[in-house]
Order: sequence, then structure tokens, then C-alpha cells
Amino acid sequence: MSYSVGQVAGFAGVTVRTLHHYDEIGLLRPSARSTAGHRRYDDADLDRLQSILFYRELGFPLDEVAVLLDDPDADPQAHLRRQHTLLTDRIEQLRRMAAAVEHAMEARKMGINLTPEEKFEVFGDFDPDEHADEVEERWGNTEAYRESQRRAATYTKEDWQRIQAESDALNERFIVLMESGAAPESEAAMDLAEEHREGISRNHYDCDHRLHACIAENYVTDQRFTDNIDKARPGLAAYLRDAIRSNAERHG
Repeated sequence: MSYSVGQVAGFAGVTVRTLHHYDEIGLLRPSARSTAGHRRYDDADLDRLQSILFYRELGFPLDEVAVLLDDPDADPQAHLRRQHTLLTDRIEQLRRMAAAVEHAMEARKMGINLTPEEKFEVFGDFDPDEHADEVEERWGNTEAYRESQRRAATYTKEDWQRIQAESDALNERFIVLMESGAAPESEAAMDLAEEHREGISRNHYDCDHRLHACIAENYVTDQRFTDNIDKARPGLAAYLRDAIRSNAERHG
């Protein structure tokens, strides 16, 4: 029984052009021709094609495939051992490349263009990417989110260190105010809350007083925010929320 070039191409998942090329270079010559001169392949030809495709899948060039199939002195085991070494090295190289890509992806989540090491240096044990998917799901369709992404993608490690230092300094001033006994509704606390809002607008996205008050609610309704803010001083999250809410009311 014999098969046409189109049938063989379909069986093997290769193109007719590939089979023509194999014929032209002597790698796989069809065992017969039809009366019209068309290539016809038998079962032995299919077996040889299967071997060719096996070696090609392992990365052997066509000239080496020809040697393996036609040279009686060729040692397939030696060739396979060499190819195994090459593939093992390639796998390790790809593994390193994949790790580098993962690091790059991790660094660019939330638009923060930092390596994991730099993020730890800037943010400590707080990972700004930890809830990136949740943030995108909740706010991804807002202009504020898109603006934040655009700005964050341009920031260097030094920019983030500056922003973090500004935030830490403002928190320290809030703590001093708390410990002085000043109420979050006091003029001084509301003035600090206004600085807090301006910092968001300056560094991340345009934040009006209404949005600022909405954000502040998360400081006490989401335990993750509360725990992170209260690391500086217990009760700071609630004090911030109250000061921000009072400042928003002051501005109508």
C-alpha cells in the first residue's frame, strides 16, 4: 500500500513542502512514483519519516539526521548522549531565563519598576504587589488607577524611596499629634490630613476630598490596612481615618 505526499503530510503533521525538501536533499526519497510522476510513500518510508521527525524534535540538524540513518558506522547512542547534554544545558538556560522573566513581571506589577530586592529595600516587609490582582479588579476601570499605573511605571528606586520617606515623615507627625492629645478633628490634624491628600495627588493620582475620605475608610474596615498602618503606632489607622474624614467635611 502506498500513500500520496498529501496523505503523508497529514499523517505526520508536516507540510508537503517539507516532504519535497527531504526528497530533494536525499533524506527521505519516496519509494515509488505514480504513472504521472507523483511521489508515493510506503510503510518503510513512513517509518523513516518517523525517525527523522524524532531526531528533529531533539534538535538534530538534517545533515546529522542523515548520518544517523544512513551511516552504518554511526553510533546513535553516542549522538543521543551528546544531544542529551545539549538539551540539559538548554533546559537550564531556559530555567534561568524564565526566572529572570518572572522577576521582571513581579517587579512591574502595579507599575512598580523595581526588582524584588529593591522593593524590600524601599518598602521593607510590606509587599505592594501582594494584592495587585484585587486592586486591579476593584479599581482597574477607574482613571485614578490608570493614572497611578502610568506614574508608577516611570518611578525609579530613588523616587520610591523619596515617596516612602515623605509618607514615614508624615506618619511621625501624626503620631506626635496623637500623643499630644490633639483630637483628629483638630485644625492641626486636619491640616496634616490635607498634606496626606496632596501627597497622593502629587505622587500617584488626582485625589479629591471625597475620594480621600473613601480611601481612608479602608484604613479601618480592611484589617490588612489597619495592621500595616498600626505598625507605626497602635490606633494610627483610626486616627488617620478620622482626621481625613474631618478634613473632607471641612472642604465641603
